Amino acid sequence: MLTRLFTGTNLLLMSLAIASLAIFIFVMTPTGVSEVDAEKVTKIYFADNISAAHQKVIDRFNETHRGNIEVVPVNLPFAKFSTNERKQLLTRSLRSKGTRIDIFAVDLVWVPRFVKWAEPLTEYFSPQEQKAFLPYALKSCFFNQTLVGVPFYIDIGVMYYRKDQLAALPDYAEIEQKLKKSITWDEFIQLGGKLAPLGKTFYLFPADRYEGLICSFIENVSSKSGALIQGDSLRVNTPEARRALQLLVDLVGKYNVTPSAVTAYKEIDVYEEALAHDAIFFRGWPGNLRDYENRYSDKIRNIDVAALPHFAGAKPAAVFGGWNLMISKDSNKKTEAVQFIKFATSKVMQQFIYEEMGYLPANQRVYADTAFYNRHRDLQYFRQLLEHGVHRPSLVEYTKISDILSFYANKAIKKEISVEKALQSAEEMIRAQKVLIN
Repeated sequence: MLTRLFTGTNLLLMSLAIASLAIFIFVMTPTGVSEVDAEKVTKIYFADNISAAHQKVIDRFNETHRGNIEVVPVNLPFAKFSTNERKQLLTRSLRSKGTRIDIFAVDLVWVPRFVKWAEPLTEYFSPQEQKAFLPYALKSCFFNQTLVGVPFYIDIGVMYYRKDQLAALPDYAEIEQKLKKSITWDEFIQLGGKLAPLGKTFYLFPADRYEGLICSFIENVSSKSGALIQGDSLRVNTPEARRALQLLVDLVGKYNVTPSAVTAYKEIDVYEEALAHDAIFFRGWPGNLRDYENRYSDKIRNIDVAALPHFAGAKPAAVFGGWNLMISKDSNKKTEAVQFIKFATSKVMQQFIYEEMGYLPANQRVYADTAFYNRHRDLQYFRQLLEHGVHRPSLVEYTKISDILSFYANKAIKKEISVEKALQSAEEMIRAQKVLIN
């Protein structure tokens, strides 16, 4: 069964094996250092999705340490690699025990998976330095009570909405107030009926067989105070889980507020579809529309952010996202790597990457800076949403669990199997793989 399930993945891994050979095609060397004797400069290789903000942070660090340390970016762009593909590329590189990657960025749910290749960081970051980070961001950086990563930035699930589309409703002000606090799913679905005459897609969320679908699932489970971890094991076939998945199924198949096409959508597909065809609501992460401003500036001007809906009588919930920085245990430049991480996560650089790319700061000193905080009202709202954040299970085998669960959840949304059968099958397969919490 497992072989049949992951046939497509095996083909992908074959292609990734080839792609991994070319990983350093994306290495970019900063300019302006040609006159420096290369033998005297310690070069640190940093693997991440190198955005414009990343590059500017790197350039500032390199200028500050000119002639001594040079950070060389290894670009793994989201436009070319999915998060799963990035994970596989990093795994292959680190498994080879080479020294060509010193610092690497991981999705916060990957930390347990990558800890075997990571340098313990407790001795490099004092308790006072650790306290500078938001507690819920720092939590994902520990494994067995040992600090193994440092938060670069944090994320929280949000719902984007078109203000200009909603403004047509007579009770727009009241609706927007509810959206900001978190509207109930029942109210949200009713709103879909009111806006049906507009002929626009009402709500988009990524429902392909990947982690994005699991984020929506876990948010709905958490809203009902459910938990996938029960006792010492993972349980996905529970009343809360069934209700959570049934809601996603019904958004497509019963209420018709979400098109069936989402079963083939990853996050980028959602953004493209929402912006190109004027969807009224769509799920996403803060700052992710920055990449589309050149093409859709007029539309983005009319887009705002709201909390994700929740079940009536339950609490709002949104999944934490974000990326942490880890140092390869095989790196022979750990001290210099730590210097760069401290620079990149400093208050000044965290403020910069927020203003440049919308990455939510993990350094809580940014939020304590009254002048900066008051100047960015959107950051104040995101901080409120972070208080409703929930973490995904911190398990070494989490990505395998997510693959299994997303496969069956996707089949349920496509009406190929029932919700109960989907979760039962997923739980049986997880148990067969002996995925337990020790």
